[in-house]
Amino acid sequence: MILEQATILITSGSEVDFEAAVVKATPLFRAEGALSLRLDRSVETPNEYTMTVGWATVEDHTVRFRESAAFLRWRGLAGPYFATSPTVKHLEHVYVGF
Repeated sequence: MILEQATILITSGSEVDFEAAVVKATPLFRAEGALSLRLDRSVETPNEYTMTVGWATVEDHTVRFRESAAFLRWRGLAGPYFATSPTVKHLEHVYVGF
C-alpha cells in the first residue's frame, strides 16, 4: 500500500467546518479506490492537519483520483478552508514495530 500524506494548514477558526468537510468527502475517496483515510490534527498547531490516504498504487492517487470529478468535489468541500496549498508526499511502509 502507498500512503499519501498531505500536510494541510487551514484558516484559524475553521477547524470544525474543515473536519466536517473531510468526513463528508470520505465517500469520494473510497469511490475512486482509496483503501483508508485518516485525519490528524497537530496538538501544538491546531490549524495544521495531516491527512493520510491509503492507495494501492501512486497512480491511483495521482491519476485515477486527481483526474476525477471526485477530486474536484473534494477541493470544493475542503478547499475553502485551506490557508495555503497542501504539501503532499507518498510513502511506503518499511517497518512497523507494533
